[in-house]
Amino acid sequence: MTAPPAPPAPPAPTPASPEKDPLAIGLGSLACGIGLGGATITLAQVVVKLLQGRIDPVYYPEVMADPLLAGLFAGVVVATLFAWRRSRPLGNIWQGGVIGVLAAVGALLVGFLAAVADGFLGFAGLGVWGALSVAVGVAGSRWATRGSREQDGGSGTA
Repeated sequence: MTAPPAPPAPPAPTPASPEKDPLAIGLGSLACGIGLGGATITLAQVVVKLLQGRIDPVYYPEVMADPLLAGLFAGVVVATLFAWRRSRPLGNIWQGGVIGVLAAVGALLVGFLAAVADGFLGFAGLGVWGALSVAVGVAGSRWATRGSREQDGGSGTA
C-alpha cells in the first residue's frame, strides 16, 4: 500500500499590500483647491485695488465690477478643478465632486476674508493673504500627492 500524496505547500506569505491614504488624499486635495482658489480671488482684489487710483470716480461702478466678478468666477473654477484633479486617486467620482464643491465654497470664504485683511493692513494685507493662500494650496497638493502614492504600511497623514 502506498502513502497518500502530501498536501500542497501553502503559498509563501506576501507582504502587506500597499494602500493609498484616502484621508490624506481627500484633505490634501480640499486644501489645495481652497488655497489656490482663494489666492485667485485675492489676486482679483489686488487688481481692483491697483485700478482704484487710476479710474475716475464717475466710471468706478461700471469698471470695477468686471475684474472682481471675473476673479470670483476664476477662483471658483480653479478651486473646483484643482481639488477634483488631486482627489482622482480616490477612484470615486462622487467623492471627488463633493471635494470640488467644498473647495469652491471654501475658496469663496477665503476670498471674502481677503477683504478683511485688506481692511486691516491694506495692500500689504492682501499680499500676505495671497501668499498664505498659495502656500496652503501647495502644501495641500503635496499632501494629496504623498497620500496617493503606494505606501508600505505607513500612513500618509503624518
